[in-house]
Amino acid sequence: MSELSAEDSKIITLARSARARTGAAEGAAVRDDTGRTYAACTVDLPSLKLSALQLAVAMAVSSGADDLEAAALVTAEDTPRDADIAAVRDLGAKAPVLIAGFDGTVRGTVQPG
Repeated sequence: MSELSAEDSKIITLARSARARTGAAEGAAVRDDTGRTYAACTVDLPSLKLSALQLAVAMAVSSGADDLEAAALVTAEDTPRDADIAAVRDLGAKAPVLIAGFDGTVRGTVQPG
């Protein structure tokens, strides 16, 4: 895997921080087309369940983002759920999704298309 840009490293760090703050199962962050970032963790309430990536995308949308440049998911899983990728694609059809472990090591990237 090629070296990460500073901006991609930043969203992985934000995703790790969001997860660590709450001890959630996953953390995620997205970067919109203006460079703004949104970080979130898994929400697992009796009446509301959102993955970290779904929530990060929702935060971007609710802040007026029109497009995503990139997304990062910090997880123990090897691959993201289809619903997570679909949420990213709904807003950022060309955005790569970086998959990282809890230590921040990138294990893969889901490219668009």
